[in-house]
Parts: sequence; structure tokens; C-alpha cells
Amino acid sequence: MRRSELGQWGLGAVHGFAAPLGGMLHAPHGAICAALLVPVMEANLRALAGREPEHPARARYLEIAEIVTGRHGAAAEDGLAWVRDLCQALDVRGLGQHGLSAGEIPALVAKAKAASSMRGNPVQLSDEELGDVATRAL
Repeated sequence: MRRSELGQWGLGAVHGFAAPLGGMLHAPHGAICAALLVPVMEANLRALAGREPEHPARARYLEIAEIVTGRHGAAAEDGLAWVRDLCQALDVRGLGQHGLSAGEIPALVAKAKAASSMRGNPVQLSDEELGDVATRAL
């Protein structure tokens, strides 16, 4: 895949945040994405369950859970727990350790909402939900 094709794949909230954070922090893109992965998954699962329980992304979360856990019938939360455990095992640092402060979160949310990758998220997250993601990623 060429770099120019990345935006066509609907990258979602992790990359929606990573785009502005790349200009705000002196941290590798992968480290930023890793810090955001669990909080974004948590927010998406809550939002989908509460607002769009029949959304096809819920089935994708189940499929991912089965793949990563190796268990048929694994719940989406099992996949989330597996990713959380992996991030802990890899000692993924929070965004605060890369220089983000809590006071910068409102500006980050505004920038992330405007990022083209955010349109690829399976559910539109509110400003409050996005702020919660950023706070949890600290």
C-alpha cells in the first residue's frame, strides 16, 4: 500500500488523534497510536453498545477478539482485555510521558475532530467521549 492510500482505508479515532499529536509531541507515530489503542477501543465499544448495537463494527470486534484470544465465541471485551494486557506487557507509555498535558486536551479534541481519519471511526464520538479517550491515554 502506498502512503497516499492510507487515508482511503478509514483509519478511525486512533489515527484521528495521532495526526494532530504528531505535530504536538516529539514521539514516534507508533508510540502515539499504541497509547491511544485501548482507550479508543473502550470508547468505541461503549458507544456502539449504547447507540448502534446492530452496527457491523460490533461483529468485527467479536472477530478480532476470537483471533487474538484464539477462542471461538470470545466477547469483544475479551479482545479488549487481550490488547490491554499486550500494551502492559510491552510497557506502552502514556501520552503524558511523551509530553501531553491535561490542559492541552480540549485543543487536541478540536484538532482530532477535524482530522480526516476520524471519519473512518465506526461511530461518531462526542467531544466528551473524545476528551475521555485523551485523558485515559495520558
